[in-house]
Amino acid sequence: MTHKALIQAATQALIDHADELTELDRAIGDGDHGLNMRRGAQAIQAQIDQLDGPSLNDSLRSMGMICMSSIGGSSGPVFGTLLITLAKELPTRPSSDDLARAVGAGIKALTRLGKAEVGQKTLLDVLDPVRRVLEQGGAGLGGRVRQCALDSANATAHIEATRGRASFLRERARGHIDPGSRSMALIIGAICDTL
Repeated sequence: MTHKALIQAATQALIDHADELTELDRAIGDGDHGLNMRRGAQAIQAQIDQLDGPSLNDSLRSMGMICMSSIGGSSGPVFGTLLITLAKELPTRPSSDDLARAVGAGIKALTRLGKAEVGQKTLLDVLDPVRRVLEQGGAGLGGRVRQCALDSANATAHIEATRGRASFLRERARGHIDPGSRSMALIIGAICDTL
């Protein structure tokens, strides 16, 4: 398995679901999340051959920088920071414990960046449950992580938004899935399906 296959799967999932992500963001945001994520995914795909050669850590770092320079709004710094943090934290051949620890570090970095916490209708509401599943390890881990990510993103529909643009709607944001959480679930799902 090369990095290229994982990168291709994750970025293509965002491109394929850009319209869905845009519709989710129209309901509770400014409607540009899908377009921004597609732009970032396409920018990464344009450099996919260069990203396949280096170590996983180098690839993650480079993708983080691409996200920061090509994705508009808050999503560029958010997804960029997450990727760069993972690049710093992951060993060459990560175990599920290593992944859980790195995701935990990513959650802390994003909390510092956006002053958001788990339970505030953000992608942290996907990352934290996924981290806990990774900590459990065991058989069928990829399927359990994938399902956890999808279920957790869907569960954001029941959370009142208290951070980000959706926070202006407060209670009216209920019933709508957080677009950043859905993007995170798509990425995680695509990676799990490819492994």
